[in-house]
Amino acid sequence: MQARIFAFVLFLLLPALAQSPGSLPQAPNSPPLTDADEARSRIESDMAKKAAKERVAALKNDTDKLLKLSIELKTYVDKSDENVLSLDVIKKADAIEKLARSVKDKMKGPN
Repeated sequence: MQARIFAFVLFLLLPALAQSPGSLPQAPNSPPLTDADEARSRIESDMAKKAAKERVAALKNDTDKLLKLSIELKTYVDKSDENVLSLDVIKKADAIEKLARSVKDKMKGPN
């Protein structure tokens, strides 16, 4: 739940952070940024960087799992013959499919 809230906040802040890193954009007639505004901007930027790092770490972890599952699936298929396909093969393929979808969703970024 906390991760979803964090991702939602990040999603809302991403366009502003992309326009001017380190500070939020100002309207032409707005007062100058205060120390509190700058601190908030820095915190938001740090949160966005942390979320991106966590997402990349999760992607690396998931792709490692995906590789491991794929190797296991190949081993199971190699052991079976043309007349018998193990239930383990089907379960492994389902696990790969589910994990691959998860990786794809994470690559798309926060929704």
